Amino acid sequence: MTGGNRGIGRAIAEAFLAQGDQVAVTSRNGDAPEGAFAVACEVTDPDSVEAAFAAVEEHQGPVEVLVANAGITRDTLLLRMSEDDWSSVIDTNLGGSYRVAKRAAKGMLRLRKGRIVFISSVVGLLGSPGQVNYAASKAGLVGMARSLARELGSRSITANVVAPGFIETDMTAVLPEEQQASYREQIPLGRMGRTEEIANAVTWLASEQAGYVTGAVIPVDGGLGMGH
Repeated sequence: MTGGNRGIGRAIAEAFLAQGDQVAVTSRNGDAPEGAFAVACEVTDPDSVEAAFAAVEEHQGPVEVLVANAGITRDTLLLRMSEDDWSSVIDTNLGGSYRVAKRAAKGMLRLRKGRIVFISSVVGLLGSPGQVNYAASKAGLVGMARSLARELGSRSITANVVAPGFIETDMTAVLPEEQQASYREQIPLGRMGRTEEIANAVTWLASEQAGYVTGAVIPVDGGLGMGH
């Protein structure tokens, strides 16, 4: 999985490890949870992606499950958004997912099985002021997953999206309490989600139980994005 060194990504990696799975985690600095195979990877660089997959395949064989989670934000209002603010977020979040999915699909086609899970966001469906770039990148994952579901389905490869809402992470913990309370008021369940609740959805999509689920968007957002 990409971006598995902290937050939601780390929780997902730890959930797979708890099941006894072999887990490889990429990050820019090569950090990973204990028990996972750590690989440094820059998802905006095709050569880096190729080298990371080669290292994983040599260490533990072909990739059967890909979780594309690596992402960045460069939040600002549209009229203040620079070309770099736009292109860096699109190239990391959407382009990075494209690169790792393309490389993973090669091995999955040979295996005639596989699971691809993109980590999107409720923002990709609901929108958010100041996040035109981020929302566009996360919405793009839905179109990508559904196209891959149609392309790869005949080989028993599924492609799905998990769309987290507001989740308790280091990033949300630093927000002022007033802002956190405002977020909670918008959520029907009245609380932020836990990282393990995202991980539960991802491990289910990767399991045999979800073998007939593809092209789906699974919201894990406490009801925040209902109807979108």
